[in-house]
Amino acid sequence: MASAAEQMAANLSWGALGKASDLRQRIFFTIGLLIVYRLGTYIPVPGIDGTALRDFMSEVSAGLGGILNMFTGGAISRMGIFALGIMPYISASIIVQLLASMVPQLEQLKKEGEQGRKKINQYTRYGTVALALFQAYGIAVSLEAGGLAHEPGLFFRAAVIITLVGGTMFLMWLGEQITARGIGNGTSLIIFVGIVAEVPAALAQFLSQGRAGTISWPVIIGVMVMVVAVIAFVVFLERALRKIHIQYPRRQVGMKIYDGGSSHLPIKVNPAGVIPAIFASSLLLLPTTIAAFSHSQTGPVMSTILAYFGPGQPLYLVFFASMIVFFAYFYTHNVAFKVDDVADNLKNQGGFVPGIRPGKKTEEYLEYVVNRVLVLGSAYLAFVCLLPEIIRSQLAIPFYFGGTSVLIVVSVTMDTINQIQSHLLAHQYEGLIEKSQLRGRKRSGAKTPTRR
Repeated sequence: MASAAEQMAANLSWGALGKASDLRQRIFFTIGLLIVYRLGTYIPVPGIDGTALRDFMSEVSAGLGGILNMFTGGAISRMGIFALGIMPYISASIIVQLLASMVPQLEQLKKEGEQGRKKINQYTRYGTVALALFQAYGIAVSLEAGGLAHEPGLFFRAAVIITLVGGTMFLMWLGEQITARGIGNGTSLIIFVGIVAEVPAALAQFLSQGRAGTISWPVIIGVMVMVVAVIAFVVFLERALRKIHIQYPRRQVGMKIYDGGSSHLPIKVNPAGVIPAIFASSLLLLPTTIAAFSHSQTGPVMSTILAYFGPGQPLYLVFFASMIVFFAYFYTHNVAFKVDDVADNLKNQGGFVPGIRPGKKTEEYLEYVVNRVLVLGSAYLAFVCLLPEIIRSQLAIPFYFGGTSVLIVVSVTMDTINQIQSHLLAHQYEGLIEKSQLRGRKRSGAKTPTRR
């Protein structure tokens, strides 16, 4: 039988959005900051030769340039102030989270509550600055080597580094403001908006290939059907759960005796979300980004790396899949679902898995279940991320259809809708509480009839 909360959520109407003023303000605030982000992608970095940059990006738009352009919302094709995007902050966050699970000092900070969280966030910001400086310096040098600067020199490099690092730090602040005062996760929404903003242009370019006769229409229709099928597949597996039955014994608190109950411990098929795909993509795109802008000035080492690890190459696909599987297991066991913490929490709450002893045996059982579930979860992530890479390299389709971008769009959309529904549900609860209080006041204020 469904609970009262589940029944209320099922009967939730989107028409209640007009009555929820706080939620409406949060949505408008989020949209406003995302518009600021989109406007920033059109502000160019000083000293860039716009004509040479457009010519260069038109050459690489079907390959690596299209991938980078999609992740940065078109900022890198215009070399805007947000050309680095929010990826340095995401990479720094992932690195700090992984270190927090391995370094005892950082792990202790996580247990110190709000103060510990503030210190970890401060370390993340420091890491973001370091990564952004490294990437901005590489891009500045590559722009000079590729002949895309008006006046190459120290002043140009300093201007590019300061502008790109400042843009990344502003995006980091923008994402934190959206998370705190808006709706949804700010960092994820910034990536989401950047990807969605470039989809119409990529789709128009893809369809123009069909009109020109470069790609046959059956191939175009097949790709469209595949996109819809992959999105449905991603939605299905992102909502898939492995439920573990949990039993709670009868307990006595003071003079009251509470009957035992049962519940389920949900384990997602993909507990790590899009983190493994994002981290693997960011690591693989870093050297190729620098090499792409340096054009023909790459050294022998970089040329060898690109020859074997360029997009679509067999070693690139194998390394990409291996990194996704590795980070899926590593991030799940160390951050997303720590089996030792879950087993300790169950033991402290008096819960247990039927037939499994609390403590170490429960931890071993949970680890066994999670490892088996992750076989499907990591394979699903690798398949979705590698499918477009294989299609682009084998069929030479210029339309950018990235598995990582599909995962991000679907996950962010589902998460944002869930948060909006939670706010609407809370608003509906508040309305019911206010009505019950008013009824209570009316009943208490009414005069009781006296018997004669």
